[in-house]
Amino acid sequence: MLSGTFTLTIIIVILALTFDFINGFHDSANAIATCVSTRVLSMRQAVLMSAIFDFIGAFTNVKVAQTIGKGLINPESISQNVVIVGLVSAIIWNVFTWYFGLPSSSSHALIGGLIGSAIAFSKSLCIINWSNFFWKVVLWLFLSPIIGFIAGYIFMSILNIILRKQRPATVTKIFSKAQVVSAMMMALNHGSNDAQKSMGVITMALMSGGIINEFHIPLWVKISCATAMALGITVGGEKIIKTMGHNIAKLTPVNGFAAETGAAAVIFTATMFNAPVSTTHIISTSIMGVSASKRFSSVRWNIASNIVKAWVITIPVCVVIAMAITSFMKVFI
Repeated sequence: MLSGTFTLTIIIVILALTFDFINGFHDSANAIATCVSTRVLSMRQAVLMSAIFDFIGAFTNVKVAQTIGKGLINPESISQNVVIVGLVSAIIWNVFTWYFGLPSSSSHALIGGLIGSAIAFSKSLCIINWSNFFWKVVLWLFLSPIIGFIAGYIFMSILNIILRKQRPATVTKIFSKAQVVSAMMMALNHGSNDAQKSMGVITMALMSGGIINEFHIPLWVKISCATAMALGITVGGEKIIKTMGHNIAKLTPVNGFAAETGAAAVIFTATMFNAPVSTTHIISTSIMGVSASKRFSSVRWNIASNIVKAWVITIPVCVVIAMAITSFMKVFI
């Protein structure tokens, strides 16, 4: 029995690190798309910078890990199979959306997979802490993109007023340097929110398997998850970078600075509220807000609408995928 538990734990750790790796190259565009599209940094420079600061960000706190690991589902009430199916479902959706260049939410894919798996295995809706799900997931699912848009819009509007008498060449020169700093801030906050999700899942599995008695994230889990995400970022995500940095709106360095700074502030705020938000949602709408500050027609709303559709369906689709996998396991395994 103990051997079986350790075997399942090893499988979960491998799957969680695989998810983190995919999350890294899937969401690498979040921090570097704008600085690459504005040619402030080369792809290689941007990827290296993002990997370093994402790695550092993963160690800043564990609030989001606690929400994922014990805030939505009590780890003592589920088996390790629930965690395995949840991870597999999220990985399937992440690979699918990456292939088609859709910047969907890895966070919500994981949450949807875990919820669907837990309900399917327990055959009960009561297994989910619906209060936390509403206040820390659903509420922020709708709030964070709206706040991201507003933050980008307001921040860019203020910069437009401050810089209205400056020559475009001077503005570009200043913000080509400033955008590197804002990209670092974005990467740091991306790591502080996203890398923690796999930490929470692994710790959940350690508790559900009886390997640890209380929810405490071991150092090796932090290092492993941070490293997996950093390695994933080095692989890059050029398809999503194209969508984020080029297709939504045409950006200049000052636009990129405004979008990244606004998005980083929103992600930091959400992290302080223990909310596992989608960094993809926030930076996308921040870019839209920055572009809309000039005129609303500057945003390619047809591309934006496709992104929004991917956001809306991510959780329910992953719930369905997890339930389907669970049904298959119960019949054939």
